[in-house]
Amino acid sequence: MRLTCYTFGDHAPPMRVAPATRDWMDATPHGFAYRCLPLNIANAHGWELLCPTRVEAVWTGGVEPAAVQVSGPGAGRSAIGHFGSGVLTFHVHALFVTEPGWNLYVTGSPNQAKHGIAPLTGIVETDWSAATFTMNWRFTAPDVPVVFEAGEPFAFLFPVPRGMIETVEPEVKRLADEPDLAAAFKEWSEGRTKFLSDLPVKGSDANKRGWQKNYFQGKNADGSSTVPDHQTKLKLKPFPARPPKK
Repeated sequence: MRLTCYTFGDHAPPMRVAPATRDWMDATPHGFAYRCLPLNIANAHGWELLCPTRVEAVWTGGVEPAAVQVSGPGAGRSAIGHFGSGVLTFHVHALFVTEPGWNLYVTGSPNQAKHGIAPLTGIVETDWSAATFTMNWRFTAPDVPVVFEAGEPFAFLFPVPRGMIETVEPEVKRLADEPDLAAAFKEWSEGRTKFLSDLPVKGSDANKRGWQKNYFQGKNADGSSTVPDHQTKLKLKPFPARPPKK
């Protein structure tokens, strides 16, 4: 699948492969948060667009666009108050195009909270539209100054197949009707309960191990592995800094 960034000049806008790291995860004791593999994968599951300059903004509480006051070097060109209702709008200075049948999921960086403001999420049909999109954030309270530093991500994006979600057939079944799955779940549940019970006991196997790594390692409760495509990290390709010369 090809994702193309069409530049408006000789250089691509600042962007990068999204890192799996987060400052708040670094700050957890012994980096405990990184033991949660789903967090790591989600963090790195796309590309980030970065602020070219510092943006300072505050919302006075009104519904009119002018109630979002933007200052700093990025005012106007990078971000504006455009839609009203406490929404801060970032311009995307490039045209992103996906292959036929693919949309672009656009949101804020996963698992990265920002005080006073929250990202709005959009899914854009980028395979046919010759228009740019914007990235929007909504203030969570008035009179709370918000700063996006130069180099800080303001958008996170990745392609998704259009219509795929509508092909999903939701269903509900009794676990007892699937004996193999029920047995596997019982083994996991009992093992998890015992591990948590033994964890604070000095000298126990659980205490020495510190945490269960079965899911992280793609293993079942019995230690077997049946997932050949299990991922513990993502290796996305970066966007080139500039288009090729002709």
